[in-house]
Amino acid sequence: MNYSRQSNIGPFAILIAFICFITLIILILFGWPHYKVWKQGMDGQAALAEAEQSKMIQVQVAKAELESAKLRAEAIKLVGQAAKDYPEYRKQEFIGAFGEALRDGRIQQIIYVPTEANIPIVEAGKNSSSLQ
Repeated sequence: MNYSRQSNIGPFAILIAFICFITLIILILFGWPHYKVWKQGMDGQAALAEAEQSKMIQVQVAKAELESAKLRAEAIKLVGQAAKDYPEYRKQEFIGAFGEALRDGRIQQIIYVPTEANIPIVEAGKNSSSLQ
């Protein structure tokens, strides 16, 4: 018994495989430049979208800073108006800041010298050598 296996691949199948291989090579040769152009276009669109997003973020940050500055200016205006309308407001602000400095330990000694406005002199704690 002779069991020899013969190839069933005929010349026609080899020709079809060869034609498919050549077609694939031709498609790659012609398609690769088009793919590179398409990819560069997509990369450009992505970079443009990123730049636009970055610009929008910067605009929003600038708007927020502007709004913050307006609110700070309004607060300063209100404090100034309160100081103008209520003369004791400044005294109360000074006393509050003075109390906070005492709590934080930034003031070691208090010397009270009554003045016309009844506000303590805060420079009295400096050494006489630093005044000369």
